[in-house]
Formats: sequence, C-alpha cells, structure tokens
Amino acid sequence: MIITNNNTVYEKYKNDYNINFINGGFKDVLITTRDKIHEGYELLTHPLSSSIKPNETPYKSIIISDNKGNINYNSLIIIENSIIAYDKFNNMKVYNNYSEKIIEDFKLIDLTVLESALNT
Repeated sequence: MIITNNNTVYEKYKNDYNINFINGGFKDVLITTRDKIHEGYELLTHPLSSSIKPNETPYKSIIISDNKGNINYNSLIIIENSIIAYDKFNNMKVYNNYSEKIIEDFKLIDLTVLESALNT
C-alpha cells in the first residue's frame, strides 16, 4: 500500500497499487501511516527517506504492507520518531513560497524516491 499526498504518484500508480491518497500535508501522511501501523500494517520504506528535509518539501509517499498482522514495534518506533523529527523541522518550514515549477520538481523527486523503492 502506498500512502501519499502527491497527486503525481496517485495518478501514475492508482491502477497498479493500493493507494491511500491524503488530501493534506507531509505530517498528515505520517499520521495516517502511524494509524495504519497501529492497525497492524508494517512499514516498508522509511518515512524520512531521501536527503530532503521535511521542512523543505510538502510531498511524501510511504510504502507499507498490504496485509496487517500483529503490531510491528520497529515500524512503530520509526514512524513515531519520524513524526518527532517532522515537528522539530516544522518550525523552519521553507516551502510556503515555492513557485509552481519548484512544487512540480518536489513531486517528481518524491515519485523518483518511491520508484527506486518499488524497483528494489
């Protein structure tokens, strides 16, 4: 399952993968992922993958398992720490004034990071 707020990811993969599209920001993706982990889904990609800090981009795509089981505490620790890291960086948010071209670039970066995970 892909949890994303990136409409480019959604449009490209909506027919191939189970996608949970979030109409919200980076933190909304993290919170939704955390809620899914509480339900028993397992984290398959790191929520803070890539060298772009959470205050630099509004887009995030995370892959979790399609099937739920027992709570995976390693996944839970990673997502909780990712939310804490996001909150630390959020005070230094820099993407409020990006041009549409830069926004599209960040969507592409998120898509590329996701595709590198899908191809491994």
